[in-house]
Amino acid sequence: MKILVADDSRVMRQIVIRTLRQAGYDSHEVVEAENGREALEKVASEAPDLVLSDWNMPEMTGIECLRALRASGSQVPFGFVTSEGSDDMRSTASAAGALFLIAKPFTAETFEDELAPVIG
Repeated sequence: MKILVADDSRVMRQIVIRTLRQAGYDSHEVVEAENGREALEKVASEAPDLVLSDWNMPEMTGIECLRALRASGSQVPFGFVTSEGSDDMRSTASAAGALFLIAKPFTAETFEDELAPVIG
């Protein structure tokens, strides 16, 4: 399995990757992207099994990336790992095709709960 982690903060990408490993997903290959545009390109070139994306990023936001993926016909499983988790954001994410929204701060258990139905 391959997981794409998109966040403009290198530190945050490392925290997400560490949390994935703590949640038991340490055998999965991880690919990184610094913004939504790069994530969009890497979905095409890397064919990940799951995208974990921040919401607010330069060049292209996470929600713009998700909408572009769905408009292109991609059905790659997509979830947000972001600092905000308002009801508005959750409904916007869901309407665009996101499977979940994990709000920071998060734990390995949060990742297990959200990812198990998606990637087992």
